[in-house]
Amino acid sequence: MAHYRASESKREQFRRYLEKAGVLDSLTNVLIALYEENEKPNNALDFLKQHLGVSGPEAADVEALRVELAELRQKYELVLEENKELKAKLLHYEPPQEDGNAE
Repeated sequence: MAHYRASESKREQFRRYLEKAGVLDSLTNVLIALYEENEKPNNALDFLKQHLGVSGPEAADVEALRVELAELRQKYELVLEENKELKAKLLHYEPPQEDGNAE
């Protein structure tokens, strides 16, 4: 019987901790928002994460960023190649000067 009261006391302490930290209010508000949704989401857990502010970026956003990164890497390689070609042309028309002696 003493063990039962000890665990009940721990539960009560934990409940007070959650209440004091605002966790119970946040969970209650999100659950109410889910309940009041006219069209229930396919994934309730994602809904909770999104409304609690703990979800990561959307999959579509991640994919768009991956595509943009690939495009930018390709552009970067093209610019590096163009830079290399322009330097070669410049050397063809203007030979490098010796240690600043040609003033």
